[in-house]
Amino acid sequence: MPAPAVDRAPRDPRDPDAPRDARPRATECRPAPLASELRVATTHLVRRMRWERSSDAISDGQYGVLAALSTQGPMTPTALAEDQHVQPPPMTRTINALVEAGLVRRDPHPSDRRQVLVSITDAGEAEVRETRRRRTEWLAQRLARLTAEERETLARAARILRTVVQP
Repeated sequence: MPAPAVDRAPRDPRDPDAPRDARPRATECRPAPLASELRVATTHLVRRMRWERSSDAISDGQYGVLAALSTQGPMTPTALAEDQHVQPPPMTRTINALVEAGLVRRDPHPSDRRQVLVSITDAGEAEVRETRRRRTEWLAQRLARLTAEERETLARAARILRTVVQP
């Protein structure tokens, strides 16, 4: 008895019965269709991961400020606004809310008395650590459902995506 034919059509994420190991068609690997597919997939991934955070008391924008301060160290409000791609007035409101919550503090600038530096507090660092832990745990649980080959493919894709976002 001959082996059943394997459908080599690309896997449609809306069709769970489609084969997982199917290779994409050449047309799906062209830059424009691939860009569209990656844009949609990464947007959905990021939106879903944002649900995993340490507290509902802080917004995504506030978390972004905490993460920037955790990674980059103290910054002026202007530098934070530029880093987060927002205008200074909304950044001031975000900083005020984070100061009130005890997650950041304002300190005098060491060389310019007209400026302040915003620094993350221990409580803010704890928020960042817990959010990162939850997001990593959520994603690790999803990755555990994949085959070893699929995880290897994603490991290669992660390295490639890092080069795509480099300036």
